[in-house]
Amino acid sequence: MDTRQHTDREYEQELGHLREQLLVMGSRVEEIIGGSMRALMERDASLAERMIESDRTIDRLEVELDGQCMQILARRQPVASDLRFITLVLKVVTDLERMGDLAVNISERVLELTGEVPLKPYVDLPRMAIEAQSMLRDALDAFVAKDVERARQVIDRDQMVDDLYGQVFRELLTYMMENSKNVYRATRLQSIAKYLERIGDHATNLAEMVVFMVKGSDIRHPDSR
Repeated sequence: MDTRQHTDREYEQELGHLREQLLVMGSRVEEIIGGSMRALMERDASLAERMIESDRTIDRLEVELDGQCMQILARRQPVASDLRFITLVLKVVTDLERMGDLAVNISERVLELTGEVPLKPYVDLPRMAIEAQSMLRDALDAFVAKDVERARQVIDRDQMVDDLYGQVFRELLTYMMENSKNVYRATRLQSIAKYLERIGDHATNLAEMVVFMVKGSDIRHPDSR
């Protein structure tokens, strides 16, 4: 094997490891979202505290992935599609880290609610969480596989999360208007709904990056162009 073949193989291994670590980070974020919502449903303060603590793993993975990207850029000087992929990974890890922070915010609100009588049965919040987690998973899979069609499906599904958020907001507003004693619990639940809506937005960001990476066209903020 000549030197060039050896170098090419090492380079492919580095890119493969980058993809794997990106999926690991996404899976950890998904776990924190799911765990935080389970803590809400089961009124489990201990689980909420563990989810808050586990955010350290997300922060560590962000630093590691940033470092790997910078090393590849410096040593390999990639061009064309590889360059787009690596520079977008730097953006993806930022979105994932923010999703992790939002999941932690959910657990923080859960801790505030554990001593309170539940305001209402939780129906739409779990639906929002399931959809947001699914969007995150599919967006990352699309990113690694460079699957534009799957990415576009994720973008389309964001409207469902937005609609559910609007429904939750209106319902909670009604509870607050009916009785001022509901305000504390309702505002915490409204915050959780907003965090889930923002997670959906970040998943949409990832999907839009897939389109840019593969097609070279930026589909963000179409009204501004």
